[in-house]
Amino acid sequence: MKRPPNFPALLESFFTQRLMAQRQASPHTIASYRDTFRLLLSFAQKQRHKPPSNLELSDIDAPLVCAFLDDLEKHRGSKASSRNVRLTAIRSFFRYAAFQEPSQSEHIQRVLAVPSKRQSRPMVNFLLREEIEALLAAPDQRTWNGRRDHALLLLAAQTGLRLSELTSLDRQSVVLNTGAHVRCHGKGRKERCTPLTKQTVATLKIWLKEPARGNTHALFPNVHGGRLSSDAVQYLLAKYVVVAKQCCPSLRQKRVTPHCLRHSSAMELLQAGVDTSVIALWLGHESVETTQIYLHAHLALKEAALAKTTPLNGKLVRFRPSDALLRFLNAL
Repeated sequence: MKRPPNFPALLESFFTQRLMAQRQASPHTIASYRDTFRLLLSFAQKQRHKPPSNLELSDIDAPLVCAFLDDLEKHRGSKASSRNVRLTAIRSFFRYAAFQEPSQSEHIQRVLAVPSKRQSRPMVNFLLREEIEALLAAPDQRTWNGRRDHALLLLAAQTGLRLSELTSLDRQSVVLNTGAHVRCHGKGRKERCTPLTKQTVATLKIWLKEPARGNTHALFPNVHGGRLSSDAVQYLLAKYVVVAKQCCPSLRQKRVTPHCLRHSSAMELLQAGVDTSVIALWLGHESVETTQIYLHAHLALKEAALAKTTPLNGKLVRFRPSDALLRFLNAL
């Protein structure tokens, strides 16, 4: 009797047993891994001329994975970072397969050996204080939408919460009495508390007096009472950036995203002299090394360091040509 293909069963158990039951991965991780394998299976179907349900684990070999990753860049316009995210999902599956199918360990090791693509690391994009203030002044606070959006943008710029953390906040997530803070669940299901400034507390108190819409407890609901989606937040931010550019021309040179507000919060803390280990806790970074990117981007800190150094006493010397034979060699 012919053995049924092992790949479909392995992939199903990877999602249900490893990711959901054992690791209790977040919905974002599961969705990202799901999309990776949907793309990979569509590509493998064209290359192997087999429907996904008939694929064997041996069909997904290292050359196929490399060709799939190259195809993502050439035909889907994926950047190196997106390519590496897809490769991370594939590696995670094959590490699981190594325990389930030890007889194919050699094949699995070849796939796991596929290297990540090196990528340039641009400096983080952040807003200066006057740019943040121009953005916060853009919403029309005479309307319900404007008051909601002003409170959302102020909270994002002050706390540095991720976009997913902002949209998942409930009214109960905010404490506005003594020790005012906001409580959220970040990446890796880690819960953290971020303190609030007096300005943010005052703004949120006014906002929470607005009657709740619908049956949701979302801190920032949409007009129908449901939660704001990530796309909705990106849309409203882009709308207010257009308004803010009129009074703050420097915004025209920057790409403002919700994550840019997170970077801006970190740079404000760094400018105030807060230690990077504290900023890492503030932002919910897994490692302090992640926070080092803000040190590289902060020009004022580098200028302050330069001011503390002693200038070199170099003297301007007129060039004089050397020996004729050396001039010949230097000219080669």
